[in-house]
Amino acid sequence: MSMAQAALLETELQQLECHFTWELKKEDTNITDLLNRLEQHDELYLGGKAGVAQTNNSLAFVKYLLGFPTEALSCLQKSEELTKEYHENDCDKWLIVTYGNLAWLQYHMRSYDECESYLEKLRDIAERFAAEPASALHHQVLGEKAWAMFKFSRENCERAKECFRKALELEPRDPQWNAGYAFVLHRTESRSCSRPDDSPAVKQLFKAIDTDPDNNELKALLALRLAKFESEYDEAENLVEKALEGSPNDPRVIRYVGKFFRVYGSVDRSIALLKRALERSPNSGFIHHQLALCYKKKKISLQKKESQDSPSADAEIQRLRRQYIYHLEKATTLKTDFIIAMTQLAVQYGEDDQLDRAEHQFQEALMKAKEKNEFLQQLYFYYGEFQQYRKRFLPLAINYYKECLKIDHDSMDGTKSVKKLTKIADRYLAKNPQDGRAWGILGFIQKEKGEKIRAIECYEKALQFESSDEYLSALCELRLSL
Repeated sequence: MSMAQAALLETELQQLECHFTWELKKEDTNITDLLNRLEQHDELYLGGKAGVAQTNNSLAFVKYLLGFPTEALSCLQKSEELTKEYHENDCDKWLIVTYGNLAWLQYHMRSYDECESYLEKLRDIAERFAAEPASALHHQVLGEKAWAMFKFSRENCERAKECFRKALELEPRDPQWNAGYAFVLHRTESRSCSRPDDSPAVKQLFKAIDTDPDNNELKALLALRLAKFESEYDEAENLVEKALEGSPNDPRVIRYVGKFFRVYGSVDRSIALLKRALERSPNSGFIHHQLALCYKKKKISLQKKESQDSPSADAEIQRLRRQYIYHLEKATTLKTDFIIAMTQLAVQYGEDDQLDRAEHQFQEALMKAKEKNEFLQQLYFYYGEFQQYRKRFLPLAINYYKECLKIDHDSMDGTKSVKKLTKIADRYLAKNPQDGRAWGILGFIQKEKGEKIRAIECYEKALQFESSDEYLSALCELRLSL
């Protein structure tokens, strides 16, 4: 093939809608964790033929990224076969993404004739099923694009949300797109709501269940959402029981049901369910993490009892602590960017006086959190506590409490940082009312809370007792902002 022909071919390939053109970047995901999840979905035959067909499309792209084009080709051939079996005579639009992936893969494998044959199939589909308007995409393409983005990386959640929304505009009652939209709203909705009706995620979960009444994963997820509202707890409990009855062996359902019982019901029942789920999904970092939290809750409960000083109670506490650490280590090994689990493991190492291991784990978590821009505030707070209470290095603890506060002073971790910093400042002032460090800390707190006049007063006092470029710069900035 001449260079000119290759250039023309690649130009046409770039116009396709498939995994190769959706800007799904290897560096944005934990590729090993993604591979494990997709292979598990394939093995468990989740979503039936239609679901497994889409899973194999994504799995093929991951195999390609990992340098296994032959395995990728097998996945795409399986996807094509399952799509034709499930959709029968109405399969063409459902094959657009698969054919696009096949064209790209054959191009990379230098099978140019095969590549051209798939492009011809796509041209034929485009002629027979022109989207309205011409620039729009079919809902089959939009929905699969949304699912691929959602599964690939948290970074893509907003793009996935928009694709699901557009797919539902074209096909409002499609169960797959309604479920996907519910999942992505659940993952991205962070603000607390005073009523269920104020939550877009809750409303979409109800709608998704209405379009797919047998989807027990949705019921379990909705139960977790509703249980936060006291008035809805009975309905939440009813949904959990229905989900467990309908899918007693589905690890996707059991992991959410297990979380429900850990938070709102029986920890022992949660452990039993999660262990059962782990038998079918041994490589699930999520399930290992949920088990870890169960053992932590049992450990804390036992430590609060009066009988904890007995040898048997102490032995049980140590057993629970070992189980907690074991499952956190498994979770972070299976999912190497599991920042919350990494942070919890670092904290536990610190409590066990394994300070070097704790420091290493905190640094790994900080690196991942900065790369992904996730969970930084919580991590800054816990690292501040580690420096204050375990390493006994107060200056660094103060710096990290400040970093935590900068992100959001009204959040739970922001509020906790304010309390820590205030206590430190008060302790300094109790020893020396003219301690410039203390007034500088109080000035910083007021500045971050938007209390400019109070902040100015604190910084002025700080500069009376201590010369500092930091305080002077903050004071000038505050005065200019008035």
